[in-house]
Amino acid sequence: MTLDRVEGTGSGVVESELRSIGELARASGLTVSALRFYDRSGVLVPALVDPVTGYRWYTDDQVAPARLVAGLRRVGMPLAEIGAALRHRSEPAVVRRLLDAHLRRLEDGLADARRELSRVRALIDPEETPMTTRLVLHRADLAAAIDAVRFAVGADPELPVLAGVLLEVEPDGVRLVATDRHRLAVARTGWKTDGPPVRALVPVGFVDEARALLDTGVGITPEAYVTVDREHVELSVAGRTVRTAPLPYDFPDYRRLLRGHVPGTPTHRVVVDVVALRAAVADAGAPVLVREHDGVRAEVTVLGLDGRGTLRVVGPDEASDADAVRVGVNREYLLNALDAGDRGQLVLELDGPIAPLAVRRPDDEHAFSILMPVRL
Repeated sequence: MTLDRVEGTGSGVVESELRSIGELARASGLTVSALRFYDRSGVLVPALVDPVTGYRWYTDDQVAPARLVAGLRRVGMPLAEIGAALRHRSEPAVVRRLLDAHLRRLEDGLADARRELSRVRALIDPEETPMTTRLVLHRADLAAAIDAVRFAVGADPELPVLAGVLLEVEPDGVRLVATDRHRLAVARTGWKTDGPPVRALVPVGFVDEARALLDTGVGITPEAYVTVDREHVELSVAGRTVRTAPLPYDFPDYRRLLRGHVPGTPTHRVVVDVVALRAAVADAGAPVLVREHDGVRAEVTVLGLDGRGTLRVVGPDEASDADAVRVGVNREYLLNALDAGDRGQLVLELDGPIAPLAVRRPDDEHAFSILMPVRL
């Protein structure tokens, strides 16, 4: 179908080349209502709109973008990212990063569903569901994983759910997670796993005992043995054992924060020398802002990028520069994260003043911490 006449468009579009909204729907796989929605959202705007009837018309060149939208819609990509994919269609590398990030979200969601279904099955038929999982881990790797998350364990007596470390046992090893709401730390280690996936929230006292045990008898055996069941978590090293009962709480869904800050897709990714950055942040003369939250005063370090993409500590007079990349974080928390990174170099991922700051090991995508930003 073609459009005979459109008054006052001034677009220069040749009416004989236009497709009706129904024709584009059939050609793209999108419904007419979906095309109207993507028009209202500014994602896929018609070439012309009849000023009298409001009817939408599209060009042949819009068929391919509409098919792209249809495909991304079918796999559940968020609206904002669909719009970004369309805007960067001529930049395959950018679109690939968006697709990879969405695929990771889908994979995480599937893993979450499998874990929850495993827990549901155990509740329905606990007698027939094997719930004992045994791991053999490298002692040094487990010690490094504990060191990477211990600083983020919560200490608020009113939030006992945060006063521990989450162990998520999966087929390829164990993930350790800790958070106090202001910062989140994640690490993973693995070697041999025997048993179903399982989660256990272990108290910080057990974590500290386990860490001390990992340092004993070095050279006797490199292995650490972990057993997790419904009632106990146990660590054995060189014939010595520590044991605890898991905390009776459901750990917060930390993955929601990770999905909002997908590894590999920050606006700015900067490699920093840990010693130099730590010295700059810890220096007694380093510029800081003072903020108060719930009656507690804290020093805030503001990090910023200069025109060459170099990271530096920014003074209060530059902290609110709306045209520059700035993020403020609790000074003590930043120093803790740098120490926990335990590497000559770390990667900082930042995306402006309201996005979390990620501190990542360049050689291990599974070990990182996220610091919540402080309003500047």
